[in-house]
Amino acid sequence: MTAPHLPATSVSPAIDPGWDPAVCAPLIERLWALRRQMTALADRHADRLAAIDPAHQAGARNLLHYLALRSGDLRPLQLELSRLGLSSLGRAEPHVLASIDKVLGLLHRLSGREWTPRAPDAPIGSRASTQALQRHAVALLGRTPPGRDVRIMVTLPGEAAADPGRIDAMVQAGMDIARINCAHDTPAQWQAMAEAVRLAARRAGREVRVLMDLGGPKLRTGPIESGPEVVRLRPRRAGREVRVLMDLGGPKLRTGPIESGPEVVRLRPRRDELGRVIAPARLALRPAGSTRPVGAEADAVLGVDPDWLAPLKVGDLISLKDARRAQRQLEIVERHADGVIAALSRSAYLTADVVLRHEPHRDRRSALHDLPAAQGLLHLRRGDRLQLLPEGLGHEARPVGRGRRAQPASVSCTLPEALAAVRRGDRIWFDDGRIGGVVRKRLDGGGVLVEIGSAREGGEKLAADKGINLPDTALDLPALTAQDLQDLDTVVATADLVGLSFCQSADDVRRLRAELAARGASTLGLMLKIETQRGFAALPSILLAAMEGPTAGVMIARGDLAVECGYERLAEVQEEMLWACEAAHLPVVWATQVLETLARTGRPSRAEITDAAMGERAECVMLNKGPHIMDAIRMLDDILRRMQEHQSKKRPLLRALRAWRGALDGQGAPG
Repeated sequence: MTAPHLPATSVSPAIDPGWDPAVCAPLIERLWALRRQMTALADRHADRLAAIDPAHQAGARNLLHYLALRSGDLRPLQLELSRLGLSSLGRAEPHVLASIDKVLGLLHRLSGREWTPRAPDAPIGSRASTQALQRHAVALLGRTPPGRDVRIMVTLPGEAAADPGRIDAMVQAGMDIARINCAHDTPAQWQAMAEAVRLAARRAGREVRVLMDLGGPKLRTGPIESGPEVVRLRPRRAGREVRVLMDLGGPKLRTGPIESGPEVVRLRPRRDELGRVIAPARLALRPAGSTRPVGAEADAVLGVDPDWLAPLKVGDLISLKDARRAQRQLEIVERHADGVIAALSRSAYLTADVVLRHEPHRDRRSALHDLPAAQGLLHLRRGDRLQLLPEGLGHEARPVGRGRRAQPASVSCTLPEALAAVRRGDRIWFDDGRIGGVVRKRLDGGGVLVEIGSAREGGEKLAADKGINLPDTALDLPALTAQDLQDLDTVVATADLVGLSFCQSADDVRRLRAELAARGASTLGLMLKIETQRGFAALPSILLAAMEGPTAGVMIARGDLAVECGYERLAEVQEEMLWACEAAHLPVVWATQVLETLARTGRPSRAEITDAAMGERAECVMLNKGPHIMDAIRMLDDILRRMQEHQSKKRPLLRALRAWRGALDGQGAPG
């Protein structure tokens, strides 16, 4: 079928009479062909469109049109359209058919042909499509605060359950959505966090929603003994309403438990550039088993025998041989009701075998108690071999013994059934891609032997409960686990949104909707986390399934996607996901490692500032927890407010560049 050649009409006076109709003819033919492809694809999927919720009918049809538009290489066509000063279709996502029709109409007029607007065929126009996306974002994520069009989501730390002041501070800093990860903590803690969010929101007089992520069958390293948990309580005041999101985790693989390392406390005095001591190390000593603080801040706090501690006074000396058999001496510099502070001018390594002697009464001795347990870690270097097993306590490589062969390091995984699908030659990544290797062979008992090929010079440390990615392995695992189904009862009673991790197919979405319907929560918002190659490949079907219900959105889990698809592909993968979701008029959350260095250390990197600015193209940006999370929220709020004056999705906004006003006259604006 060829494009209809309608009777020529007089060319508008606004059109350059020098236009050659022959220039436009092939472009018109190409655009008509594209238009037929788009409507044909929508017609072929009429049954899918019939299942779509009425609120999403236009978006679903537009998504199909967009998929047809992008099925071929449009670059030559774009170049020719740009040469004529016409739209190159680079911003067609929100309204594909309408965009094609606008260009067709202009080309018809340029070539002297009659054009009849095809508005009835187009799902929506540009303005209406933008409004539809905004409506869906508000329905799922809530309204944005004044002066900022992109929402900020923050993952709540477990200690927030006992520290509502921390949540107040997050709301005050700019949090719009609180995320609770159901893979950690308990239902009682989740509910305590959600209640604190609601209270903070009411005080602030604004809406902040709650997202709850279901924990799911995560393929991860198992638990490892850790040091003491320290919670810093910093109460703040705020007054905004907050929504809570709870995530269903999906089948994520993690490493299993690892043997704890030796209990060692390392004391080091502060030195200047020349190695001279400028401040001694401070060691607090208190009765064994006590938890009461001793004086001012110390580098370490250890227990000793109470009878030995009682007579110590300021100026007394204590001698010891540390774990390296190095002779050291402590001086008591402070005496408090609950213990003493001792100063040390040379480095020392203290273990449970170290004995303290009170000088000059060397017969008065005390052992050291209450040393913090060292976290179990595996030290892995390139070329090392690692056994990944279905169960058991992980351990470091064991040397050759009498009559025995050397044994490589080992670690179990939290989802043993996943190992059955792993084959020789499959790639495997640990801890967000920090450590990588290749499966060399299968082991008796269902495990595999991995050769480490990717690690920093000098090696990496692998802990328990760290993520495992198998990008080459087809894992046929359900997105919902038995634990997820149990947790859903708490989620539907607590959250505004539920997050589904490891979403890989349309069936995963429909299964979750069915479970919600069975609990009378059909209208609960869905947040679908795309974090695998399989999920990315199935994204169109996932989006159509999501639009079968009233509210849904997509989270781009960039950390796992980078590992699964390759870091070199992440940029294009996240772009393509943004385009597809905009075509579907579904909101997007830009997630993983946003301002992570700032949240963790208090100082951002230059690269992550640019990355955070890119998040303006989504409807929401997610921050993970960290000791400096308040600084990260405030900085992200500032970045998003600035960037919305320069960018809207893919369209640059030409705001006046005030910084250069009068620059050529030597009067450029400061700052």
